Amino acid sequence: MMSRRPLVLAPALVALAGLARAQEVPVPPADRLHALLEEDHEALMTRYPTWASVRGDRRFDDRLTDPSPEAEAAWLAASAERLAAARALNRAALSPDDLVNAELLVHELERRLAAGRFREWLTPLTQVGGPQQSLPQLPERLSFTTTAHREAWAARLEAIPGHLAQVVANLRRGLQEGITPPRLTLARAAEQCRAQADGAPEAHALFAPLRGLPLDDALAARGLAATRAAMAAFAALGEFLDDEYVPACREALAATARPDGDDYYAYCLQEHSTLPLGADEIHAIGLAEVARIKAEMHEVIGRSGVALPPDLEGDARLRAFVERLRADPRSYCQSADELLARYRDVAKRVDPELPRLFGRLPRNTYGVRAMPDFIATSAPTAYYYSGSLENGTPGWFVANTHRLDQRPTYEMVPLTLHEAVPGHHLQIALAQELTERPRWRQLLGYTAYVEGWALYAERLGLEMGPPGSRGLYADPIDDFGRLSYEMWRALRLVVDTGLHAFGWTRQRAIDYMLASSALTPENVEREVDRYVAWPGQAVAYKLGELTFRDLRRRAEERLGERFDVRAFHDLVLGEGAVPLGVLERMVERWLDAR
Repeated sequence: MMSRRPLVLAPALVALAGLARAQEVPVPPADRLHALLEEDHEALMTRYPTWASVRGDRRFDDRLTDPSPEAEAAWLAASAERLAAARALNRAALSPDDLVNAELLVHELERRLAAGRFREWLTPLTQVGGPQQSLPQLPERLSFTTTAHREAWAARLEAIPGHLAQVVANLRRGLQEGITPPRLTLARAAEQCRAQADGAPEAHALFAPLRGLPLDDALAARGLAATRAAMAAFAALGEFLDDEYVPACREALAATARPDGDDYYAYCLQEHSTLPLGADEIHAIGLAEVARIKAEMHEVIGRSGVALPPDLEGDARLRAFVERLRADPRSYCQSADELLARYRDVAKRVDPELPRLFGRLPRNTYGVRAMPDFIATSAPTAYYYSGSLENGTPGWFVANTHRLDQRPTYEMVPLTLHEAVPGHHLQIALAQELTERPRWRQLLGYTAYVEGWALYAERLGLEMGPPGSRGLYADPIDDFGRLSYEMWRALRLVVDTGLHAFGWTRQRAIDYMLASSALTPENVEREVDRYVAWPGQAVAYKLGELTFRDLRRRAEERLGERFDVRAFHDLVLGEGAVPLGVLERMVERWLDAR
């Protein structure tokens, strides 16, 4: 779409320049900066119309992203022009707030252009993500309250076959150029596509927004025809994956095995961590964290009351304790409804604790629901979908109810804290309310910040209760679950770099994770496959959490009795997601001022 239509707000800069010439007065740098921010906001919404819809900007409800090479080239060219303009700003004339805005704009545009070098649009799907997952779930993230909403949805449905045809063309071009994901990461992708081609169109998730209309209604008939065409397009995509694409994809797991592989993995690590760390440094941090957390696990085992053979020590003692937990029927729910009810119970125990830890809480609410069956078999334990006050939609903690014998109850407290509050929902919903900042700032999401905060939030469960009680982790088994989850993220530093930089096999990664955590085999296998499919993303959690914890430690040491945890949390959440270096400078300025 970017190749066919100009940026809507590009005239803003032209108008400013014209006014300056007419008055022979230079445009103030702050005005130029804010025009660039608004222009980039508009460009993002135009380029990614489904994202715009989810955020409550319904102007592009009838469109899908144009995945064509021409659109990608136009997108990068426009971004390069905007970057040159941003770099040319006189930063000495900007306010402290606008200095942050300018730094973030340059950072965003630079990372966009860096990503363009590696042409990730040639690998737009794996079994952990792609149009076969995002499009069928889109109706659940939107509200349809007007005829215009439903008409736009019908038009969006009609765009799906062309969109998927271009996805196939991109995948085929990737094959020709040797740019593919590992074959392992596509094992269930075709199955997911076929799931979107099965059943009656009137029962399909894509038809849901039009389901309330009489079937003889013209709009309903249009939607049914479009749904049938979309289902056929998903079937064709699945057939292409099975017959042509997957057999020709590379067998090597490492990101370094693709063209420009070493540079690509280095880019992935810095993209997700926002830190200038290489694979060697991250691997070493991971090993140190694994050793530290393992020592804490042994302390919890000692106060758990679980009887173990007295001659067991070290890793043998840890493995015996974990096996006891895994074999205990009390560690698992008996039904999906029970699992969801227990997550909701944890969430409602957390809610009243929040005002003691946060001065500002989000207006939007959240809920807990089950993950769709068609992705549950290849998906992680849970994920979060943001809501929108403009759309009238809540945030959702989406829990995997597939294979209940692989969803232990001792993981439920940290997982709820991570995905709901005070983790993803609290942080993201607050960022959506940054109305005093340029609205462009609401779009930012850095993995190390977002996931680092959510992992830090798991630890806040220790502070949710009477002093000295260990809060939500008063039960040593739950506390061991917390440490197992923290260990999970520490293991990621070792396993991600092991797989992509140090030649680890899939089985070695699985064995290493199972030996050092209470995670179930099903969970570990899905996780390792995810790390293979998404290089570098997994290291961001622990690196981000370590940064949040280090910044809090610095604040506590420097302020002493004057430290206010609510003020600290409001500070680190008050600017939305930022790179970790920017976050550190924010906290240091705050400490200097106090």
